[in-house]
Amino acid sequence: MSFKRSLGVSGVLFLTLSATTPASSVWVIVPEMLQVAGSGALIAMLLAAIVCVATAFVYAELSSAFPVAGGEYVMVGRTLGPLAGFVMLAVNLVNNLLFPAVIGLGLSDVLSGVLPGLPVIPTAIAMVALATLAGVLHIRLNAWLTGVFLALELLALAAIMLLGFAEPVRSLFTAPQMAEGARLVAATPVSIGLATTAAIFAMNGYGLAVYFGEEMHEAPATIATVVLAAAGLTIAVELIPLAAAIAGAPDLHTLFTHPDPFGWLARERGGGLLADALAVSIGFAILNAAIAGILAYARFFYSTGRDAIWGKVLDPWVTRIHPRLGSPWVATLAVGAVSCAACFLPLRLLLVLSGAGIAITYFAIALAAVVGRRTGATAHAVYRMPWFPAAPVTTVLALIVVFWASWLDTDTGRPGLIATGIQILLAILYYRLVLRRRGEWVIFGG
Repeated sequence: MSFKRSLGVSGVLFLTLSATTPASSVWVIVPEMLQVAGSGALIAMLLAAIVCVATAFVYAELSSAFPVAGGEYVMVGRTLGPLAGFVMLAVNLVNNLLFPAVIGLGLSDVLSGVLPGLPVIPTAIAMVALATLAGVLHIRLNAWLTGVFLALELLALAAIMLLGFAEPVRSLFTAPQMAEGARLVAATPVSIGLATTAAIFAMNGYGLAVYFGEEMHEAPATIATVVLAAAGLTIAVELIPLAAAIAGAPDLHTLFTHPDPFGWLARERGGGLLADALAVSIGFAILNAAIAGILAYARFFYSTGRDAIWGKVLDPWVTRIHPRLGSPWVATLAVGAVSCAACFLPLRLLLVLSGAGIAITYFAIALAAVVGRRTGATAHAVYRMPWFPAAPVTTVLALIVVFWASWLDTDTGRPGLIATGIQILLAILYYRLVLRRRGEWVIFGG
């Protein structure tokens, strides 16, 4: 049984933006950028936007060529070969199964001002379990549900924009500053570079549209529109609130050093009730990201079973689709169960295990786009990126900087690179010792 095409451009766009969760990025990742680079975070966001647009062009072309639930591993496998595709599958498998737990473990912190004392692990498990149950439902119902939550998320970001720009205190065109101890100093190129690395990850998620490609009407012709629209909207709704906060913050030093700078700004400009309402909205944004993420990752997991990597006993179960709801219900429950179990692991370990996965994925699809053009593997794509090969080259050059910055970060960056290297090695061994012995591994979607 296969998926039914029941989604249009708007439905897939709602799901993709929900998984990208720009409000959560603003509340969780951008504060770290402010601590590192101060107002230089705005420059970092602009630099990351260039990388985001370039990578979105790559995703758009490859998604048009291979609008398949397996996503990146299908793109890579069909252009760079089955071994490279399986390595991509293994890296994505770790990231996809850990993502709901990572965002779930941060939910209690977001709600701490409204509901102090929320237990971290039970709150995360409850959120993942609720998202999993929603994920079993029909995809069109979930598109509507995530659209409602997305509206709340965008309202929270709009509130920050209004609070900042309504009473601007300073110009955005002054020299960038950062906090150093109790004073402000000029932001350094190194600090802006580190913040750019974080900003690239903050904007990630627009490529998830491809996971819904098999349920989308006329996907080869329309999915590129979703990818590019999601990227553009993500850039706008993450960059503008940051600019508003820098322009309108009563005190820059507090904005740069406060653990919840946007909540602080809301409390200073709009009062405690508004700040609490925004915190609740961000809580819904995190739940929304978990729902959309599990929907996407369940379809990825379904694809791995269809491509027969789990064996004759498990593959038929992984590929079961509910006859009435049309969802890959076994794959959805499996993703949810593993994600719930991952909530018991330390957050730092989860970040290490998934730390370099996004960068490796971007690097692989950039190579896939170049090779696919050269060999003709993507010649059937309806959408073709402009100014080729500018986009994949820009992505690769940016990732070299990301890898360098990650290696310098001995806390999570370097361990993350090492952990991802181990994942790649294990994937190669599994491919050589298990899959190849069964014969040629054929990836669906060619």
